[in-house]
Amino acid sequence: MNYQDLKSIIEGLLFLAGEEGISPRQLAEVTEQRQELIADALEDMRESFERAGRGLQIVQIAGNYQLATLPQHAPYFEKLAYSPSRSTLSQAALETLSIIAYRQPITRVEVEEIRGVKAERAIHTLVNKDLIEEVGRAEAIGRPILYGTTKAFLDYFGLASLKDLPDLAEFENAENLEEETNLLFQKLEEQQLTFDDVEKAGPEE
Repeated sequence: MNYQDLKSIIEGLLFLAGEEGISPRQLAEVTEQRQELIADALEDMRESFERAGRGLQIVQIAGNYQLATLPQHAPYFEKLAYSPSRSTLSQAALETLSIIAYRQPITRVEVEEIRGVKAERAIHTLVNKDLIEEVGRAEAIGRPILYGTTKAFLDYFGLASLKDLPDLAEFENAENLEEETNLLFQKLEEQQLTFDDVEKAGPEE
């Protein structure tokens, strides 16, 4: 493997690792390269991103490396997150949100185990919309991020508190976890649609 290919692979791995990041040791194991070479490649990439004026940067947090946006671009990200055209959540995002709402605090991996599919993109969307946030770190290998809902989540669904969520007891007889999760998602979706209708109708005269 030549050096340029290594950097290209590392960039892809950083993208897939998301906000949890990936350690130099993990990168070395996956690419089957020496950690010293990985460290050199990461530093070379970091400087290259900066010289080229890229919209992303490579940062190190708690020993793990990850791709991150630039702080000075934050106002534009906020505009995108709160754009009216992005006000409706996708089914994948709603499913992920319902799991987090009922099982918080929960890690991305645990969400993916329940859904059976990757949840990185959905979680990224929910974080951008301020519907979920990091609430801690799990006591597990790699210290994965724990997610929970925010006050904006309550506002989005017109809830006074988490106690106003559809009663979880309604789904205790579900045959399996997947069916239970689907039922929870449907309840949240119905609640969102009801709240949206009220908002459109406006106050009574």
